[in-house]
Amino acid sequence: MEKHTEDNTQPTTTSPHYAGFWIRVAASLIDTLLFIAIIAPLLTLIYGTAYWDSGTYLKGNWDLVLNYIFPAVAVTLFWVYKSATPGKMIFKLKIVDANTLGKASTGQMIGRYLGYYVSIIPLMLGIIWVGFDRRKQGFHDKLAKTVVIKQS
Repeated sequence: MEKHTEDNTQPTTTSPHYAGFWIRVAASLIDTLLFIAIIAPLLTLIYGTAYWDSGTYLKGNWDLVLNYIFPAVAVTLFWVYKSATPGKMIFKLKIVDANTLGKASTGQMIGRYLGYYVSIIPLMLGIIWVGFDRRKQGFHDKLAKTVVIKQS
């Protein structure tokens, strides 16, 4: 990223401020609470309060749609159109292309969502990796070639 000096003669290079582990966890918690606030009442309306007592993993088509398909589509659409979910927007975080720091492509955002499974499956190591990586990238970020930056 280039930043021009006051006299506009010499551009200076500034490195982006990568979003670290804890701020990303907080953003994810906000997103999760928003999803619960939307999905839980709908599931209760459709299946009744017995839904919450059942030990069945998948209770029907609406369960599949509301718990898996809706979140995947909603998150991906937020990423494509806003470069962030509501939780990230609250903290002024933005998902960008790792090489250009510009807008990531739709393909990158879809790949990033699918990359979450790669990040989560091995004991959440791909998520925890954000705390150790130089550019604060999780496995899903590395696979999609994205980074999460803090906007000023």
